[in-house]
Amino acid sequence: MNAQVSHPLTTPDPDPVSGAEPASATPRYARLDALRGVAMVWMTVFHFCFDLAFFRLIHQDFYRDPVWTWQRSAIVSLFLLCAGMGQAVALAQGQTAERFWRRWGQIMVCALLVSVGSWWMFPRSFISFGVLHGMALMLIMVRFGFSRLSNRWLVLLGLVAVLLPLWAAHPFFDARTTNWVGLVTRKPLTEDYVPVLPWLGPMLWGFALMRTRAVQTLLQRPLPGVLRPLGVLGQWSLSYYMLHQPVLIGALMGAKALGWF
Repeated sequence: MNAQVSHPLTTPDPDPVSGAEPASATPRYARLDALRGVAMVWMTVFHFCFDLAFFRLIHQDFYRDPVWTWQRSAIVSLFLLCAGMGQAVALAQGQTAERFWRRWGQIMVCALLVSVGSWWMFPRSFISFGVLHGMALMLIMVRFGFSRLSNRWLVLLGLVAVLLPLWAAHPFFDARTTNWVGLVTRKPLTEDYVPVLPWLGPMLWGFALMRTRAVQTLLQRPLPGVLRPLGVLGQWSLSYYMLHQPVLIGALMGAKALGWF
């Protein structure tokens, strides 16, 4: 399949994370926004349970129990899949480099804030390369490199990205300065870790999917009214991502101060 598709994308050049709509824009893919909103809701439930465990209100192992580790992988995969799809839309609509770098800068600033905030709460396991750090780097790779490839190559390289960490690893990549690659022999001690490998895979697949006629047609259908709140949430996912944990943790700290538990 060639990189160009005959069925045009009819949505603005959205922020691949927050999806905020520019002032003059063609109609959005509301279903893509809603899919991103699903990821946000699922993430919120996951983090709320994590916070309950942090405050010792429940007893769960979020680092080794498959119930939680598999959920975390699914949430991140969905998040990156949507980011890849959003970047395909942006490129097809002629998103300018200026607009891309402005959005990218917002993501990077938020990533740095996450690092600082996590260092304050978890100094031994702060987040040095989490989902926003990984997304910032992978968006550059997709925008200026992989976007030139056909869908067939994107699917194949996505599979390589997912499988390579299972076959190749070296202690060189265990250091905090190099573990962003993903070829580690042991997972680093950190609260969030989204290296390029294997997580570039879902983003490449999302980019390829959004260039197919079938997916474009499916996502162009009207969003049912009951799902519109998810669509709105998906449009502001970066802002929501940055605010949801401070709100959840603040609420639990307030409840604890009031003696509710």
